[in-house]
Amino acid sequence: MIKKLLTYLLPALLLTGCVEEDQFSNSPMGNYDALWSIIDERYCFFEQARQQHGLDWDDVYHKYKPQVQAAESNAELFDIYGNMLRELKDGHVNLTSDYGTTYYWDWSLNHPLNFSDSLQRNYLGNNFRLTNGIKYTTLPSNIGYIYVGSFESSLSSDNVSLMLLRLAESKGIIIDIRNNGGGMLTSAEELAAHFVSGKTHCGYIQHKTGKGHNDFSSPEKLYIEPNGVIWKKPVVVLTNRAVYSSANHFVMLVKPLPQVVVIGDKTGGGSGLPLNSTLPNGWTVRFSACPILDIEGNHTEFGIAPHEEVQITSADWNNGRDTIIERAIELINSLYEENNNKKD
Repeated sequence: MIKKLLTYLLPALLLTGCVEEDQFSNSPMGNYDALWSIIDERYCFFEQARQQHGLDWDDVYHKYKPQVQAAESNAELFDIYGNMLRELKDGHVNLTSDYGTTYYWDWSLNHPLNFSDSLQRNYLGNNFRLTNGIKYTTLPSNIGYIYVGSFESSLSSDNVSLMLLRLAESKGIIIDIRNNGGGMLTSAEELAAHFVSGKTHCGYIQHKTGKGHNDFSSPEKLYIEPNGVIWKKPVVVLTNRAVYSSANHFVMLVKPLPQVVVIGDKTGGGSGLPLNSTLPNGWTVRFSACPILDIEGNHTEFGIAPHEEVQITSADWNNGRDTIIERAIELINSLYEENNNKKD
């Protein structure tokens, strides 16, 4: 699957880099026009942003132009450019310079947390194992609990296989990716590869073919193939709104699998593969360039709904219980009994 993604990214990579030197001057308006044009020609979610929150990119240009013309410092310009980019409401769109990096955070901050380190400690305990940033243990009910707080570290088949072998006697496993803001796409795919028995269609990818907002290639199928130890028992994946980027991608990969149930809150989204370009003044802009769609052809840029929505209740929070983990335990016990009854 990785080779296929890289192959489809090549056309998009050819569209990145510095803007043409002769096209835009290194001036406040020149850099502003360059920034607006890079997004206008290469960003991949204009139609979704229009449907989701009524974005009109031409209106955005005229909204911030007077502010750029009136700006008195580069620091002020940086803030104005960043505010313009936030109109996209996309966490993968950033501007970076000596003044820092601009971000759009509302995809997670305006929603319930549905996660607590202190509550998690009641389940994870002090004797958990750690492999490449992944914490895991066996709960008293003989259910494996795996916490993947990030995909920043590289995962290998050996890492994941050894972890699953150590949990092999469990009734099922809980994979908790709440608050996972992403990281390496390859790590998310490596973990997912241990839950498929054969080559499995998992989604689609498109790339920009021109400068128009709707100039895209036809959707091309993406596949994931099994690797190492394959887990076939029940799996419950826990999500909240802070699940983003490659963590969102992981949910897209595993949600359709027959042994997987996703519970919690809708993910934060971030399904567009990001690329970079440079303004005449050297500032760098990152933007979503290649949309990835689920197996039904739906965009997941604005999040993936769980199979079952579960929120941490105030009563449970006050009593040191994680409502979402408790529901996952119930589900695995139920699925385990159901599977045993089928065997009988």
